[in-house]
Amino acid sequence: MGPSPTVRAFGAVIHRLSNRVSSFRCPNAFSLQRSNLISKSLSSASSLSSLDSTQEFNYNNNYQSRTIWTFPPVSMGRRSSKIAGRKEAQDAKKGKLYCRIGKEVVSAVKKGGPNPMSNTVLAAVLEKAKELDVPKEILDRNIKKASEKGQEAYTEKIYEVYGFGGVSVVVEVSTDKINRSVAKVREVVKDYGGKMADPGSVMFKFRRVRVVNVKAKDTDKDTLLTIALDAGAEDVIEPPTYEDDTEEDRAERYYKIVSSSENYSAILSKLREEGITFEPDNGSELLPVTTIEVDDEAMDLNKELMTKLLELDDVDAVYTDQN
Repeated sequence: MGPSPTVRAFGAVIHRLSNRVSSFRCPNAFSLQRSNLISKSLSSASSLSSLDSTQEFNYNNNYQSRTIWTFPPVSMGRRSSKIAGRKEAQDAKKGKLYCRIGKEVVSAVKKGGPNPMSNTVLAAVLEKAKELDVPKEILDRNIKKASEKGQEAYTEKIYEVYGFGGVSVVVEVSTDKINRSVAKVREVVKDYGGKMADPGSVMFKFRRVRVVNVKAKDTDKDTLLTIALDAGAEDVIEPPTYEDDTEEDRAERYYKIVSSSENYSAILSKLREEGITFEPDNGSELLPVTTIEVDDEAMDLNKELMTKLLELDDVDAVYTDQN
């Protein structure tokens, strides 16, 4: 006679607890342990609840490292998703900006030489880099890199992706090896439960603009609206708010000043005159025409997918219409 149902159930509980305890043995590790346990399906989110073992999620960027564990089917929750990795996200955004400008410098030099006096494309890139406060050493390093043997010009590509909960994702890539970049993007999308979309299936949901980000705590809406509109801005988007917002959450909320390329410099100049601190975009941004509200579980899965896409060297930016 086999063990009773009660004994079997108790044994299963002990097995699960032992798996979870063992997962904390590497608090500083930062590489995703792929296994059959993390195969996700867009069509059936319920399959996540059947996982018995802990999934170890790791996030890595150029500046900071930390590990995040989740225990299915428990979701991080909307508030946790908002505040997790705030500093890491800011550093990653700055690193991506520098990388993107560096690639543009290489491509410009490849096309017209290293002298901005005779190379108008390079002159325009350097002017944009100055506007975005890109360090001079980064520009000089990439001008030198462009003259190295075997260095190819960079090509810009856009990949469109379906995320969880009906969310759309746009991936901007700048690469000197297109086959490599598309293979890496497809691999991440497949591993993290997304689905590649046909060209044009997602892009119509976004519009390309210039954006200036201003912390909400540094100014009030009416003042910012007056300054921005007088300088030629199209709109000022208020940051989202949630019932469980803390003081820390409110301190990290940003207004988005939306502008055309023609009026962007004038807006930055006006903000400087008024003494308002701001963060520029990376040359341009995609804003969703409308946003989609998803549940906590879909939010976390989409965040994980986008985080891993941003870790790819060839990826410059990732946009979503998730609210």
